[in-house]
Amino acid sequence: MATLLLRVLRPFSRLRGSGWPVADVPFRAGIHGASLLYPDHIPTSPLQKALLAAGSAGMALYDPYRHDMVAVLGETTGYYTLKVLRDQMRRDPEGAQILQERPRISLATLNMGKLQSLPEGSLGREYLRFLEVNRVSPDTRAPTRFVDDEELAYVIQRYREIHDMLHTLLGMPTNILGEIVVKWFEAVQTSLPMCALGALFGPIRLSARNLQVLVSELIPWAVQNGHRAPCVLNLYYERRWEQPLAALRRELGITAVPLCMQGLA
Repeated sequence: MATLLLRVLRPFSRLRGSGWPVADVPFRAGIHGASLLYPDHIPTSPLQKALLAAGSAGMALYDPYRHDMVAVLGETTGYYTLKVLRDQMRRDPEGAQILQERPRISLATLNMGKLQSLPEGSLGREYLRFLEVNRVSPDTRAPTRFVDDEELAYVIQRYREIHDMLHTLLGMPTNILGEIVVKWFEAVQTSLPMCALGALFGPIRLSARNLQVLVSELIPWAVQNGHRAPCVLNLYYERRWEQPLAALRRELGITAVPLCMQGLA
């Protein structure tokens, strides 16, 4: 779908006199103007971004599991919010170190053997358990393409790559109810428009029973924890693998889920 939208928008790029992107650009490339700022960057005008935002929002609402559309929506609507998040990271020692070193979370960077050998209950071991139980991979996160600032592009990429870490911290599965709860937490934490959209419209697909549980128990819990926790982008998770998950939750002020998620879809 994103490719289809880009084909529709291709004529606008010719009007701007910019070429279509090429691959294999160094991640920290800093070319100004309409050129590439980082690998996979696609320079777009405000009109192109608006059209991409509208199309991706419709597809994301129709199918919340279209992560590619959710990614496009986040990039085309979150520029000013990303600047706020970037500034929060700059002011925090751990966050500033992340911005400087640019760690990535993928199968290429994770030492799965080390995570497997960590003690039960540690962040790394529980994160690996989350990946295995839910049959998900950190490599499914789409690369950033439509953010016209190299540092902000990394911020939203980092946000995507720690999404499964937030599932682990909150104890949420990857079913639609769990994703909505995480989106409420992320919406409070980041104020990204796509998170708010997912939090508000995601419940449309829930059964009456699950909707009642969500509204009465899970949303208040997610909102309270989102407000109470410091910015989760400022955590250098890769250097906390050995930290007990329970201790990290206490550090962040994240409380236990108010009910058992088993049996809720």
